[in-house]
Amino acid sequence: MRATATRHSWLEDLLAMFVGTLLMALAVAMFRHTGLLTGGTAGLAFLVHYLGGWSFGTAFFVLNLPFYWLAWRRLGASFAVRTLAAVALLSVQSDWLSAQLAFARLPPWLAALLGGILMGNGLLILFRHRASLGGLGILALVLQQERGWRAGHVQMAIDAAIVAASVLTIPLPAVALSVAGAVVLNLVIATNHRPGRYVAR
Repeated sequence: MRATATRHSWLEDLLAMFVGTLLMALAVAMFRHTGLLTGGTAGLAFLVHYLGGWSFGTAFFVLNLPFYWLAWRRLGASFAVRTLAAVALLSVQSDWLSAQLAFARLPPWLAALLGGILMGNGLLILFRHRASLGGLGILALVLQQERGWRAGHVQMAIDAAIVAASVLTIPLPAVALSVAGAVVLNLVIATNHRPGRYVAR
C-alpha cells in the first residue's frame, strides 16, 4: 500500500526548526572550540569569524541575505520565510550556546565526526519541514528539484571546495579534519534525503 503524504502542523514545524538549529549550534560550538570549519554559507561565516573578528552568528545572518530571493522565486514564499526564521534562530543560538559551553577536552577529530553528524541531522530535520539554513543549501535544493541531482551530493562538492580553499587561513591538519566533517555531514543528507522517501510535508 502506498503511503499518503501528511502535512506537518505549524507547531511541529516550529519545534523542528528549533531542534534542528540547536543541533547545528552545538556543532558550531564544537568547531569553534577546535578551530575547524565547515562548507557552504556556514563555512564562509567561519572564515569571516576567524579573520574578521565578527561573531559567527552575525556573519552567518549577513551572508545569507542575498539568497532569500532565490528561495522565494524557486521554492516558494513559505520556504523562504521558514528559512529566514531558521537562519535567525541559528545565528542567535550559535553565539549564545558557544558562550555557555566549555569543553574540558575535545579532540579535533572527534569534533569533526560528531559535528558533521549533528549538522547533517540538523539540516535533515529542516529539509523535512520545508526549511533550510539558506545560502548554498538553497541552491542544492533547487538543483535537486529541477535537475534531479541529490542535494547531499551537490552540497558535498561545494563544501569540499570551500573547505579546501581555507588552506591559507587555518592549519593544514584542521583543513583535513574540516573536509572529513563536511563529508560526514553530507553523507548523512545523501543517505536520508531522497525524493519520494519521506512523505510528510
